[in-house]
Amino acid sequence: MALAWRNVWRQRRRSLVTASAVGVVVMLSVMYFSFGGAAENSLYQRLTETAGHVQVRQAGWRDATSFEATLIEEADTVRSLVETRAAEMLTAPMVVGVMDVPALLSGDVRSRGVALHGQDWPSLAQERRLAGGTLDGRFLSGPGEIVLGASLARALDVTLGGDVFAYAPGGSGFGAAVFTLVGTVDLADGNAEIAAAWTLLEDAQALAAPGAVQRFEVHGTSLTRLQDDAVSDSLAATLQADLPAYEASTWLALNPSTEQLMETLDPMLFAVSVLFFILAGLLVLNTVYLSVMERIREFGVIHALGAGGGRVLRMIALESVVMCATGVVVGTAAGLAFVAAYTDGLVIPGLVEYYAAFGMDPTFYLSIKPGQLAFAIAFAFITAVAAALWPAWIASRLEPVEAMRFQA
Repeated sequence: MALAWRNVWRQRRRSLVTASAVGVVVMLSVMYFSFGGAAENSLYQRLTETAGHVQVRQAGWRDATSFEATLIEEADTVRSLVETRAAEMLTAPMVVGVMDVPALLSGDVRSRGVALHGQDWPSLAQERRLAGGTLDGRFLSGPGEIVLGASLARALDVTLGGDVFAYAPGGSGFGAAVFTLVGTVDLADGNAEIAAAWTLLEDAQALAAPGAVQRFEVHGTSLTRLQDDAVSDSLAATLQADLPAYEASTWLALNPSTEQLMETLDPMLFAVSVLFFILAGLLVLNTVYLSVMERIREFGVIHALGAGGGRVLRMIALESVVMCATGVVVGTAAGLAFVAAYTDGLVIPGLVEYYAAFGMDPTFYLSIKPGQLAFAIAFAFITAVAAALWPAWIASRLEPVEAMRFQA
């Protein structure tokens, strides 16, 4: 080790450049993985804010052929149990009752079929539903009111204060209602805007199914990072055991496409990280090769004194490891310091409006998994050894007499 360290410092500038390059690659890899974790957290937040961490629905709701088959009739009893279990397992949980009623909305002369969204509106749920949208007028404050997407309001040719007629025949409710338009919302997503029609849960129930709901959403308002959410699965399992006649699902089970996306995210991050290390390996290879060429005569003397090829090979490989180990330690420390500095969230000014336009939290919650950190460190050392093998093999195969006559 001492000999390898001395040889490394013969060419200080070159060795420092190589160690620094390895350190920068490791640091960037740690930062890259942490931003990948932030992307997962953003997706996690987006889905859980709109659908909750856990949902309780009627069993078989996916295959239901009618609106009535999706309803939870004993809503008060189910709500009470869900609220109790949520309070036991979550900090400051929010339980929201939701009903989406297939309805025909009409203005004076125009009409359009939509899913009229009725739900309880705690202030936080209201803020999340409106995130990224511009509200003209005001939000719901009492029965008989409706808020529409701006595009839908134009399609129905209704303005603030106008009447919106809703028809939902076939249910157990009145089947028809008249709402006053109190607000319109301009959303970044045009498809969502043309379908946005919101009212209070009690109005949706009176229209289609008194006393019933379609689902209960449980929101863990204190959960912001995916790796901190160890309770959704447990809560869903507990609710499923307590409510065997219903179906309790986590946010991930409700979004199978997202589950597939998250399964492919890590391999993509690893693949790009490998490219970083290949570039660093080429720099290590260049440094070690130049060092070997400058020391051909020295290796000839070492061979002449009885050192075998294996010993020379190990010495050169160790020199490469020493350089890379220095870079790995510094790079890992710098990368983890960056992640730790923004453990409460990183806001990139240029992306605030972009993220907000889509209703997403512009705060990046950086995180890195232990396996990703271990990969970055291990691959750096693998790169160091692999890059040194060819120059070391050349040095180990030198003939002593020819090597001592070599002129660089």
